[in-house]
Parts: sequence; C-alpha cells; structure tokens
Amino acid sequence: MRELITRALERDGYEVVAVPDGGRLLVRIARAYDGERPEEEFDLIVSDVRMPVCDGLQILTELRRALWRTPAIMMTAFADERTRTLACALGAVLLKKPFDTKDLRAAARTMMCLPDPDSLP
Repeated sequence: MRELITRALERDGYEVVAVPDGGRLLVRIARAYDGERPEEEFDLIVSDVRMPVCDGLQILTELRRALWRTPAIMMTAFADERTRTLACALGAVLLKKPFDTKDLRAAARTMMCLPDPDSLP
C-alpha cells in the first residue's frame, strides 16, 4: 500500500518520504524539527491510522498539541465513529480503505490548496 501511494503522489510531482511504521515517522519528524527552524519542511502528512509502534492519530494529536498545522490525510480500514470524529477534530481527511488513488490525489490537492490539473485551461 505504501508503495502504491508513493508512486501515485510522485506521479503528480510530489517529493515523497516514505517510512514503514509510526516509530520511524516520529524519528523522521524529530530529525526535521530538531532546532528552531526545520531542516526540511513537510507540506502534507499521509499516514495510516493503525501502524506498528505508534498509530497515525496519536502522532497527529501530538503534532497538533505542538502547534504543527501541516495538512494530513489519514487512511484506515476501520473507520468507526470515534476514528472519524478524532480525524475531523485534528483537521485531517480520512480515507476509508480500500480507496481509489484518484481520491487520494484529489485529497492531497485539496489539503494543499492546489488546483486540479485537469481543470486548468
């Protein structure tokens, strides 16, 4: 799934940093924001809700507590009411698996306030 998402977003011109689990996502974010100014900035977070080590909603909750406002897309096969409510409260788009990559691509454009390339003159 990670590979499919990476390819779909790269096809649209995004530079993607893919990690295998929540723990490595935390390490990557911590490295990027080690000092006062980030060494690399992330324009969008795309994460599964359920991951080994630490789940995506826990990570996003802590980022929001740290006033990190990067847009987020969360994915899950378990979209119960609690998960939907928490994702919404955190300002994330929640995609229910399985989903079409065009839905992911559209959500990424929306979250980053980018136009649909098919709608441009």
